[in-house]
Parts: sequence; C-alpha cells; structure tokens
Amino acid sequence: MAFPALTPTARSYTPGDWPVKSFTSMSGVEIRLRYGDNRTGAKLQLSFDHIPDARAQEFLSHYAEVQGTFRSFVLPSSATTGWSGGALSPGTATTAAYRYSQPPQVTNIRPGVSSVSVELLGVM
Repeated sequence: MAFPALTPTARSYTPGDWPVKSFTSMSGVEIRLRYGDNRTGAKLQLSFDHIPDARAQEFLSHYAEVQGTFRSFVLPSSATTGWSGGALSPGTATTAAYRYSQPPQVTNIRPGVSSVSVELLGVM
C-alpha cells in the first residue's frame, strides 16, 4: 500500500541542515567541521482536514505497513499539489523519500469525518 494519494489542506516544510560539529578551544576559538555534502533532518508536516473516516484509516494502514517509523517510502505527487516553489526533497535528492517520525494523529470531527496530521522525516 502506498502513502494515501490525497492533497493536504496544509503543509509545513523544514529543509534541515548540513551535519556540522563545533569544537571550541580553551581560548574560545571555534572550529567547525561539516560532515557530508547533503542536508539532513528535513521535516514535512502534512494535514488532511475533514476527510471521510475510510480515508483516515488509509494513513493508519500505511503506518502499519511500513512498520511505523522503521521503513521509508516515496510520497505521491498529490502531497505537494499546490506548492510551486521547487522540490520538497531532503538533501539534493530529486526523489524525496520520507519515514514517519511519529504515528499519524487522527482527530474525529463528527461521525464519519476526521482530520489527520502526519510528521515525516526526510531520508536519503
């Protein structure tokens, strides 16, 4: 089962940063080393408001299929529908792979209607 092909009602993206280690000498001089050529720690938060409960269940089923936060997956193009600023990709990858950082949060709005929010971490 693939990640549900729905257009989110809201999205929040944090591009992450390059892995850097700082060392400070006793005199206060700072040395910074960059480890790698790609950013890490990209985060993507998606909200799907007022969707049928059956569609909300698809997120829970997908979470179970990828074994929670263990396996990564590629998002469908519908996840970035409406965004025209470029690829929401971790690092310099052209195909964004993500994994769950926590379980999907499902809020029941009224009988038969729910809202779902997911928080994803970019992987390379």
